[in-house]
Amino acid sequence: MNQEELQVVAFEIILNSGNARATVHEAFSEMREGHYAEAEEKLELANTELVEAHRAQTKLLQDYASGIEMKMEIIMVHAQDHLMTTMTLREVALEMLSLYRKIEQ
Repeated sequence: MNQEELQVVAFEIILNSGNARATVHEAFSEMREGHYAEAEEKLELANTELVEAHRAQTKLLQDYASGIEMKMEIIMVHAQDHLMTTMTLREVALEMLSLYRKIEQ
C-alpha cells in the first residue's frame, strides 16, 4: 500500500469518526433537554458512522495480516486515536443516557 492510499484510508477514518463524534455531542444535548428517544437515535446514528470508520480500519488490518507492507504515518496514528476516543465517548454516552433515564424515574 502506497503512502497516498494509506492517507486516503486515514482521512476516511477521521471523517467517519469525526461525524460520529459530532453526532454523540448532539445526543448529549438531547439528553440534557430530556429528549431520550432522540438521544438514543443519535447514538445509533453515531454507531453507524463508527462502523464505517471501523470497516476502513479492518481493511487495513487485513491487508497488513496478508503481508502488504505499510509505512505508518502520523496521520494514521491520529486517525486511530480519533476512532478509539470516539468509540469510547459513545460508550460513555450510552451509560449517561441510562443514568438520565433512571434519574427521571
